[in-house]
Formats: sequence, C-alpha cells, structure tokens
Amino acid sequence: MTFAEARALFPVLERFAYLNAGTFGPLARPTLDAMQAQLAADAVGGRHGKAYFERLLDLREQLRARLAALVGVEPAQVALTSSTTESCNVVLAGLGLGPEDEVVTTSEEHFGLLGPLHTSGARVTVARAEPEAILAAVTPRTRLLAVSQVLWTRGATLPVRELRERSGLPVLVDGAQSVGAIPVDATGLDFLTISGQKWLCGPDATGGLVVADPESLRVARPSYFAQTSYKSHGAFVPKEGAARFDPGWLPTASLVGLLAALDVAPDWRYERARGQALRLRELLATHVELTDGDATLVSFRTEDPPAVVARLAEADVVVRELPGTGLVRASCGWWTSDEDLERLVAAL
Repeated sequence: MTFAEARALFPVLERFAYLNAGTFGPLARPTLDAMQAQLAADAVGGRHGKAYFERLLDLREQLRARLAALVGVEPAQVALTSSTTESCNVVLAGLGLGPEDEVVTTSEEHFGLLGPLHTSGARVTVARAEPEAILAAVTPRTRLLAVSQVLWTRGATLPVRELRERSGLPVLVDGAQSVGAIPVDATGLDFLTISGQKWLCGPDATGGLVVADPESLRVARPSYFAQTSYKSHGAFVPKEGAARFDPGWLPTASLVGLLAALDVAPDWRYERARGQALRLRELLATHVELTDGDATLVSFRTEDPPAVVARLAEADVVVRELPGTGLVRASCGWWTSDEDLERLVAAL
C-alpha cells in the first residue's frame, strides 16, 4: 500500500489537515464499513441467539489476540477495556493499596492516570518527568511506578523498561500516546494500557490492558466476563488469564471496527509518523517556541492557545489546546502529508 492509497482511506483528510490523533484518530473507510455493516445486521436480525453470542465471544478473542501481537505479549495477558482510565482503575483497585503505600508518578501525567492514582488509597509522590527524578523519589514504601511511555503534554518518551529494571518495582505504563504511534514491546512491563480510539484509529470506548502476571492481581471489579462459574452467595471462579479483568460489554460494532482499523495500518506506519513529527518540528522551529519531544506529538507555547486553535480551525487545520499548560499540540500520524504540515505553518 502506497502512502497515497493509505491516505485515501480516511474521508476526513479530504478537507482537513487532521492533526489530532492524540485525542481521536481519524476513522478509515474500512472501519466505518465494518461498523455500519454490523449495525445494519443487528437492526435487521436482532441481537439474540446462540450463534450471535458465540460470534461476539469469538470477536473478543480475535481482538485480544491482535492487541497482544501488537505489543509483543500473549493473548492471555490482555484484558479488553474501554479506556486507559478504566484500565488504570482495574490495576489500582486490584493492587489493594493503602495509606502506608506509596506510588511514584510524574508532573506531566494525564488525569486518566492521575485520577485513579489519587483515589487508590496510596500516598502519591509526584516527580519531574525525568528518569533520574523518578528513581530519586522511590522510598522503601514505594509499591508502584505509574508513568506514561509518551508524555501527552510534549511527546517526550520515558524509558519505562529501564525504570522497571533499575527500581525493581512494578510499573503501570500509560500507553495512550505510544501504542499505535511508536513501536511498543510490552514484555517485561507489569501493566500497560492501550487506547483504541487514538493512534489505532478505532471506535470510541475501545482499548486494552496488558497484565504480565494475571494471577498476581486481584479481581476487584468483576464483570460478568470475569467468571467461568459463580454461586448465588457471590463466590466465583475467575477466567484464566487477563480476561478475568475484562470490565464488561463492548458493542459488537466496536469490536469489528477496531479489528478493521488494525488491518488498515501499514508496515511503515511508525517510520512515517516519526518522520513527519520531525519535519513539523523543523518547519515550526523558526516560528514558535517548541517543547522537547521525540515521539509523534509536537507541542509549542503560545500566549493564547484557545485563540490559536480557533484560528487554525478556521483554516481547516485540526490541533488541540492542552488546558492549563500554555501549549498547543499537533499529532503526526502515518497518514499525515507534507501538505498538512505546511497548512499548519501557513495558518500560524
């Protein structure tokens, strides 16, 4: 598949310089077609019967296997979730942290991780988003490191595996801005969240959670999908592997949509996306104050981010403001053209 053929799969790119995959990735025609076909079939045939539910369960296992392959782990190590926030809540509830426990995180985390951390019951220590600062914040009471692999604010990567090895502590990795954007190998990581709607260009409310050792994490928030059998007084036998952490139902149309989206991504996606981010940095360098970053997010400072975002929107250039930071952020994907980048610079 050539770049022109790949780009032509996304209807939104016919009008917009769409640079916002860090929030929502563009939807490709095969993804839309798969979802619409499923919804049409549901409307005509209904959602009932043994064959329907067997297919739904099979789709769940197909998606589990595809997400596992994407990050280099076994399907039994992947739970299907609806968001990074939900995945973080599953982990933190399962760890059973208390006021005597500490968790080290950074000052540049998204609320999708910070919110669950601050309701976990543990003491939260916030360090600068730098490896040495994170490690320096570790004490004998630290139970967990909880950090992003790619910072949502400026696109800088953190060496999560190195942090795991040097600290000897479990690591909860927020992979919302890494999985699908850069190559990710989850082997050796205790927990990794996956967002389906961002860089994977899937439907809303889809994603996953890698749990390296499912037996070591308590099922604190069981759904119907968590069990193989249960008793009326509440006891249940959990499923094998990370499927026991599946928080609940994902619509059939969402399952087929994310599977179709995973099929769309070409082999050259990571190299292309990183190259376009580097090119945008070069184009912007003489116009704005850039933050440091080495992934596919490019952020720059401005006195009035909402006004800049609005002005760019008038020129059909889609970026986003990061509230409270003074930053405007552009997301460069494998579908991003040179013309998209030039339109952004020209509009600025």
